[in-house]
Amino acid sequence: MRWQTNEQVATIPMRFIGPVKIIGPEVDAEVIVPLATYETPLWPSTHRGAKACTHAGGIRAIVIDERMTRSVVLETDSIIDAHEALINILQHKEVMQTIIAETSRFARLLDIHSQVVGNLIYLRFEYNTADAAGHNMATLATDRLLEWILLRFKTLRYVSISGNYCCDKKNSAVNGILGRGKYVITEVTLSKDICKRLLKSTPDKIVQLNIKKNLIGNILAGSVRTANAHFANMLMGFYLATGQDAANIIEGSQGLVHAEVRNDDLYFTVTLPNVIVGTVGTGKNLDFVQENLRLLGCLEERAPGENARRLAIIAACTVLCGELSLLAAQTNQGELMKSHVKLERHKKTEG
Repeated sequence: MRWQTNEQVATIPMRFIGPVKIIGPEVDAEVIVPLATYETPLWPSTHRGAKACTHAGGIRAIVIDERMTRSVVLETDSIIDAHEALINILQHKEVMQTIIAETSRFARLLDIHSQVVGNLIYLRFEYNTADAAGHNMATLATDRLLEWILLRFKTLRYVSISGNYCCDKKNSAVNGILGRGKYVITEVTLSKDICKRLLKSTPDKIVQLNIKKNLIGNILAGSVRTANAHFANMLMGFYLATGQDAANIIEGSQGLVHAEVRNDDLYFTVTLPNVIVGTVGTGKNLDFVQENLRLLGCLEERAPGENARRLAIIAACTVLCGELSLLAAQTNQGELMKSHVKLERHKKTEG
């Protein structure tokens, strides 16, 4: 059986929701957001959340950290050698940055985290990768660092360029704690009237559902540093529409919803520590992706990294809209299934 080399195109339905009104130091605009999905109810539901948030004055959003990671595994003959080599490696960060600069004018080493297991050394290199999502940039920089380390420290031997301590496209505690991609936080305050009129619910019902479903339910399920209803739905739609590596929704959908009743209003916030997006690189050259990125204002001439941070903020605000709308729907018995039946199931005509 031969591998098929001719490229084909898979068509995924795409629609636009919004406008989503965003307020923050990096994004202050109303944007129309593209979502590509087979799940038909996602569009009207996320649009409903966007409408409610816009009527409430908009979503405040900020990026508090950004980094792309790659980990390596090395081995030695003994635990003593492993410990000594690690101490020496961590003393050469400035030299490492010089080596990294030879691989890319944008890659910058931010930090190195390590774990030693017996005679094995795991190194987690963390980089700023500007407007690229940064998978290849981080791997190339790490590959060059690995060459330098193995030449300098003769007690070390190569095991793998990726040691799963990254942690790439897998749910993990380390990504939830240290972050991988853009760490984005969003918040909105909705009046009791907006909740009732546009979301068909109340602030108290939504807060209580978040506690009993997202928090307690996810604890019972054994979820890892995550408490949300369906972040992955909005992220997948957004990633496919903007040319991202869709497999990154695995760590990307790890995140938390926090909600409070404040003076009869609903305070609703979404935290996503692993939004992995870029505005340059693989997948961004497709015509529809270029058009969508242009529509979102993410192809402007800005300082390196600003377009990607803008894209991450828009992604997180879209997640908030969809999460808010679904939780509101689930406070009402039968509403969720009725919408799916109405939008996805069609009666067959006999004859």
